[in-house]
Amino acid sequence: MIISSFTGVLLFCMMAFAESDTPNQTSIDFDKTSMGQLPAGWVGGVTGEGSPKWSVEIDTTAPSQPNVLKQSGSGKYPWCVKKDVSLKNGYVEVKFKPIGGSEDQAGGIVWRWQDDDNYYITRANALEDNVTIYHTVKGNRRSFKNVDMKVAPNQWHTLRVDFAGNHFKVTFDGKVAIEATDDTFKESGTVGVWTKADSITLFDDFSFGGK
Repeated sequence: MIISSFTGVLLFCMMAFAESDTPNQTSIDFDKTSMGQLPAGWVGGVTGEGSPKWSVEIDTTAPSQPNVLKQSGSGKYPWCVKKDVSLKNGYVEVKFKPIGGSEDQAGGIVWRWQDDDNYYITRANALEDNVTIYHTVKGNRRSFKNVDMKVAPNQWHTLRVDFAGNHFKVTFDGKVAIEATDDTFKESGTVGVWTKADSITLFDDFSFGGK
């Protein structure tokens, strides 16, 4: 009984350490970037056709005053990634606020991004009230898990993904939304944010860590 209890405690501690062991943590609040520009090291684009517009703007509701990263154009799948990062295992977290869009009002995270057409995404959608995890392969997006959750428009939300090997855990506003496995992309890639269609979305307090 004593040995069993000790083993249980040891395993719990090891798991807790593994979950918190995220070296090279970086936080970005976009407040040092000039209006209308992208932060240093970031590049914006789109999977498929469209004309996305990614830029840093002032927003009085920003969690970290005064700036946010805003997507105000449109496209099939607009993305904005930090090209000087390469992570295989770790986490990405962002605060986002969906403020407009008749077709979609989505905010998402990209990780293990290889190029315009190949990467993982998790996103929350205020028009559909759900959180979904996808892989995009050769420009084709496919979901491999989805959960219904309230995603209020015009409010700030926190979206996070933890990834290690083929296991992914998505957290939305502090609650675990999805746990899933997938083997599509095993190699390291960059990280960033994502929207869909005509979503007008604000992003702030982008952070990531791992290796």
